[in-house]
Amino acid sequence: MYCKNCGNTMDDLATICVKCGVQKGVGNKYCHNCGKETDSDAAFCMSCGCAIANVSKTNEPKEATGSKSKIAAGLLGIFLGVFGVHNFYLGYTNKAIAQLLISVLSCGIFAVASAIWGLIEGILILTGSMNKDANGNPLV
Repeated sequence: MYCKNCGNTMDDLATICVKCGVQKGVGNKYCHNCGKETDSDAAFCMSCGCAIANVSKTNEPKEATGSKSKIAAGLLGIFLGVFGVHNFYLGYTNKAIAQLLISVLSCGIFAVASAIWGLIEGILILTGSMNKDANGNPLV
């Protein structure tokens, strides 16, 4: 693996480049696969053909494709959290199925517990305490 900022060889377990001190994965000057210089707007390395994750001029990652809305997820948690809809939306399928089954199979007896669970998660999403979907993409 190579540093995307300076092109220096990096250990796979490293979190920062020892040559330039930049965090692993930040930068757009060099290919992380072959270490050759790349065009900052290119989607693929012209030397090895590897896909390049583009970053902006300020080295902040661009918004991931398919990013989920923080507001939508939070409101779904608050209003429909009893059925786990917010967790389905964010990709946490197992947790969503658990909330749905708690509400439906108990004939509503434990629905209050599931509703409180959804309300708390909705508030945590809106406050930013829960800020990633199941794929690790940040909520926008």
